[in-house]
Amino acid sequence: MSLYEKMHAGELYNCADKELMIEQGKCLERLYDFNATRPSEVEKRNKLMKEMFAEIGDNCYIEPPFHANWGGKHVHFGSGIYANFNLTMVDDTHIYVGDHTMFGPNVTVATAGHPIVPDLREIVMQFNLPVHIGRNVWIGAGVIIVPGVKIGENTVIGAGSVVTKDVPANVVAVGNPCRVLREINDHDKEYYYKDRRINFK
Repeated sequence: MSLYEKMHAGELYNCADKELMIEQGKCLERLYDFNATRPSEVEKRNKLMKEMFAEIGDNCYIEPPFHANWGGKHVHFGSGIYANFNLTMVDDTHIYVGDHTMFGPNVTVATAGHPIVPDLREIVMQFNLPVHIGRNVWIGAGVIIVPGVKIGENTVIGAGSVVTKDVPANVVAVGNPCRVLREINDHDKEYYYKDRRINFK
């Protein structure tokens, strides 16, 4: 099994391997170009995102700066995704994000982990586990999502939460560690915030 295959198989590997770092460097060059774009350069940003990402759907918007270990090479975005400032994708293996998901500012999604045993960290050993985020998820400001987590569709993750375990669909989850607070309910369909009623008229 090659080092690149180990990256995506949850196996331990040396993340400082020279060949890997050369390939990673090419990805980071494109990421640098993306973050250096002007607000008016929407077409240039869209073109770069299509080059950077493993997959990216239509009508996605990422507010620079965007940070990613592999520049988005292992990130799979659906359509209609919005990411606010300072989204960090530790994309040493695959991150999957469903359509219409929203990221608040300063969100971190991590796939990389390091062994507890210090001798292995000393020789820069690492392992990676994929992250799956469902369709129509809202991830609040400052959320941290750790390796291997799955978040179900339509779920809201409250600001500042640290998501260490899977979160089901159709719930509001908050806290450190993040726990389900409640299911999304009929009140949510009538009121968008406390006693403020939804009225599109």
